[in-house]
Amino acid sequence: MGRGARGAGPTSRLLPLLLLLRLARGASGEPGADGLDVCATCHEHATCQQREGKRICICNYGFVGNGRTQCVDKNECQFGATVVCGNHTSCHNTPGGFYCICLEGYRATNNNKTFIPNDGTFCTDIDECEVSGLCRHGGRCVNTPGSFECYCMDGYLPRNGSEPFHPTTDATSCTEIDCGTPPEVPDGYSIGNYMSRLGSQVRYACREGFFSVPEDTVSSCTAQGTWESPKLHCHEILTKINDVSVFNDTCVRWQMNSERINSKIVYVISIKGQRLDPIESVHEETVKLTTDSRTPEVCLTLYPGTNYTVHISIAPPRRSVPAVIGFQTAENDILEDDGMFNISIFNETCLKLNRHSRKVGSEHMYQFTVLGQRWYLDNFSHATSFNFTTRERVPVVCLNLYPTTDYTVNVSLLRSPKPHSVQITIATPPAVKQTISNISGFNETCLRWNIIKTVDMEEMYLFHIWGQRWYQKEFVREMTFNISTSSQDPEVCLELHPGTNYNVSLRALSSELPVVISLTTQITEPPLPEVEFFTVHGGPLPHLRLRKAKEKNGPISSYQVLVLPLALQNTFSCDSEGASSFFSNTSDADGYVAAELLAKDVPDEAMEIPIGDRLYYGQYYNAPLKTGKDYCIVLRITSEWNKVRRHSCAVWAQVKDSSLTLLQMVGVGLGSMAVVIILAFLSFSAV
Repeated sequence: MGRGARGAGPTSRLLPLLLLLRLARGASGEPGADGLDVCATCHEHATCQQREGKRICICNYGFVGNGRTQCVDKNECQFGATVVCGNHTSCHNTPGGFYCICLEGYRATNNNKTFIPNDGTFCTDIDECEVSGLCRHGGRCVNTPGSFECYCMDGYLPRNGSEPFHPTTDATSCTEIDCGTPPEVPDGYSIGNYMSRLGSQVRYACREGFFSVPEDTVSSCTAQGTWESPKLHCHEILTKINDVSVFNDTCVRWQMNSERINSKIVYVISIKGQRLDPIESVHEETVKLTTDSRTPEVCLTLYPGTNYTVHISIAPPRRSVPAVIGFQTAENDILEDDGMFNISIFNETCLKLNRHSRKVGSEHMYQFTVLGQRWYLDNFSHATSFNFTTRERVPVVCLNLYPTTDYTVNVSLLRSPKPHSVQITIATPPAVKQTISNISGFNETCLRWNIIKTVDMEEMYLFHIWGQRWYQKEFVREMTFNISTSSQDPEVCLELHPGTNYNVSLRALSSELPVVISLTTQITEPPLPEVEFFTVHGGPLPHLRLRKAKEKNGPISSYQVLVLPLALQNTFSCDSEGASSFFSNTSDADGYVAAELLAKDVPDEAMEIPIGDRLYYGQYYNAPLKTGKDYCIVLRITSEWNKVRRHSCAVWAQVKDSSLTLLQMVGVGLGSMAVVIILAFLSFSAV
């Protein structure tokens, strides 16, 4: 029995091998022992293909299976229409394939109803608004992805709904704005004709016996289809001027009949005189009188022998119906000229000369001497003189004066039997119109501008400067100072801090308003790192203490630890961007970045960084120092803002004849142990 079993052993071991060879021949498509053709057994959704000298059955594209007994349809749409067909699509599976259709409101870029996105076809939005008339009369079409909306144009409002609306689903349409009949004003009326469309206006006024301030107002038809509320408020006139009379040839008196007046009233007296003398034929003047008297009176400066009409009314807001009186002043036979006159100021820079002489038609010459100075400028002076000849009894002279200037004006009557002079002072206000133009910055901290003024005239400028830093909330700088110059194109350079946004307000003191300009200064090198320098000779390298730097010259972005060969210490440039990660170099001859910490990750108190701890700091690997080499350890601080980078560096340590630290020794020991274990495992496997 024992020998028989051993004799049959080789045959039994060959049977499985023969069976495998037979199956292999059958799978290759070659006729087997039973004469079977593999290609004849392929599934209906499979094809027979020659691969490496053998014939095999492979399922057709769009089907999955073994090719002989199973080829089932692969559902390409199972991952979703967006993944398979793209945005705004629906995916449709077919036996062995699929096709895509664009959703409503979109069309395929190949202009077909269906597509397969293997040729770059995708669905794009249809601009329905290209079809005119979609939003009907007065409507404005706006395309949205896959659809469109309607809004009413200017001058139209939505009817039977709100905006936006869709004409196929909503009953809303646009109708032209019609504000209808304008509102009425109590004791007022509308002036002229009007329309009721958008922008139309109606003007109102008070009817007789009523007044309003302002006298008339306008109401407009608004985009809401309603009229603006009129601002006209008409009040009944309760006062009346009676019994106007003339006394002393040039004085006028009248009476008030209202008992409701218990305060002072401002009267406006308008006079107009006409005479036959061709020289001074017309005399017009307006005088105001403020009084609480029931019988006011005023004496006027009138020409002799002149026909006058005087209108007397109450100034706003009370108002009255004007009282009118006409009279003629008496002729005066006194023709002598005493040379006396006085001066009054109006419109800030104009003078009115009132002659006391009643002599008509004679010519007089006046001499003007003008001297101006500014209290805030020592070297400013504006002097001019001229003569003025006139036959008018009350001539008017307007002077060309500079703003913000104190003037002394001396007027003398020349060629008179009795010469007379009058002196008057005028303080001009600052100019309303801006005198500074074309202000611009240059060289980062300097300004230049133009000044509209007379050549070589000194001007003082007031500066107000305010600076802030977005990265340093406690930083605020404010300065105020002034400069004086006679240049028409002044320039000034300001003492500004780096890395700061500034607003600069500049005003010429002769002008009322300043101009404002913004300046941004670039960052400069950050402060040098505060490090405790030390030198190591052949011993372990202690931990380096990193202290956070202050953001004095710009926002600090990162701290980097650089390892350089000691020979490169004197030639290393802090601005160099050449140092990269340890693994990017074929050798460490040029140095490398051992660690990088973002500024936001550095604590306020000092932190320790061990050199060579085999950890990643940011994207940089802190590699161990090679034994016996000489190194220089550098700490680099980087500031970055407004597309500008600045660096500052300090040598942290010098390592000569470096040796492994305790942490590195542990790492090397563990590495050696791992090598021993791997070698033992491989030896055991071989045995």
